[in-house]
Amino acid sequence: MAASKSKSKSKLAAEEKKAAEEKPASAEQKQPAVEQPAAVAAVAQEHWQTAKGVMQPFLELLDSYLARDPAARNRLEVLLASTGLHAVGWHRMCHALWGIGLQTIAHMLANVGRWLFGIEIHPQVVVGKRLFIDHGMGIVIGSTARIGDDVSIYQGVTLGGITQSDKGKRHPTIGDKVVIGAGAKVLGPIDIGANARIGSNAVVVKDVPAGKTVVGVPARPVDCSAKAEKFVAYGGTEGDDAGLEKLAAEVEELRRELEKIKESKHNS
Repeated sequence: MAASKSKSKSKLAAEEKKAAEEKPASAEQKQPAVEQPAAVAAVAQEHWQTAKGVMQPFLELLDSYLARDPAARNRLEVLLASTGLHAVGWHRMCHALWGIGLQTIAHMLANVGRWLFGIEIHPQVVVGKRLFIDHGMGIVIGSTARIGDDVSIYQGVTLGGITQSDKGKRHPTIGDKVVIGAGAKVLGPIDIGANARIGSNAVVVKDVPAGKTVVGVPARPVDCSAKAEKFVAYGGTEGDDAGLEKLAAEVEELRRELEKIKESKHNS
């Protein structure tokens, strides 16, 4: 009987000891449940910042199209309907393949892109941020060309090489915020300075200083430096009246000289 009571006391003591050991454990198990919302919020915030960092350059690209294309109405329309945006995105894929040594595949896919978009960009070309291509049909950009940030290029532009013997740099380097008008030809390993503008159908075979506007065949600078920072579509000279006023004054001077020659002949 005494042995039975002793066993019962021992069993009871063991159960109490076990309950005492399990109690703090259960408290510890409940503690993470209190901290879990904060941990989830921290993880969610981290993922959001990562996604925002990835998306921000893309949103800036869409906004740059909205700023430079008056026909674009919203980001969705730019994303779905801008041929230039699609061509640049396709080129970036081809350029990545070129960079990891898959040059043949990259070149084949670039040819597919030319067929899809009407724009030919060699997969070796280095393209900066927010390249804006408007209309785009007929653009050709050669292999060793380099294009800076916020450059604008219109249809029919050629960034070409003029030598076959030199296997090095054969194509132009385009600085940041350059505007190249429709049909312009920029040829050879020349440098186009930042904020320069190349008028439509100009043929450029020499370096263009930063902030200058060039027009004509061959391209020559015009005096419109006061408006160099302003974006003007097609590399034009909208609002730059100084050059026109100077030309008008020269024409008037020639007219007066011609009148004097006529009078002298009449008097003689």
